[in-house]
Amino acid sequence: LYRLAAEQGLAAAQFKLALLFGSGRGVPQDDTEAVRLYYLAAKQGDASGLLNYGQCLEQSRGVLQDYREAARFYSLATEQGRAEAMCNLAALCGSGMGVPQDISKAARLFRLAA
Repeated sequence: LYRLAAEQGLAAAQFKLALLFGSGRGVPQDDTEAVRLYYLAAKQGDASGLLNYGQCLEQSRGVLQDYREAARFYSLATEQGRAEAMCNLAALCGSGMGVPQDISKAARLFRLAA
């Protein structure tokens, strides 16, 4: 059912199907397909899709590592109030990976996420 709903463009189904492909639960494990589905959900503004696609970019899971793009997707998820995205973006800001290093911004994001 997730596959059919995902093919029809439902972001929540794309996200849930991506989780299954990422873990191999009920389908063959396939990071590339998981990333594709996270991206489709993210393109529709799905906060979970934005967060998970950013994680894939940061961790080079099924896609080439790109800290700058990871920060961009975390930022979009942060705008929707996702605490985990705030923490991930804060870590990038604190380390200067993909974004200019900004310790005060990192601290603000960590406080906001708490």
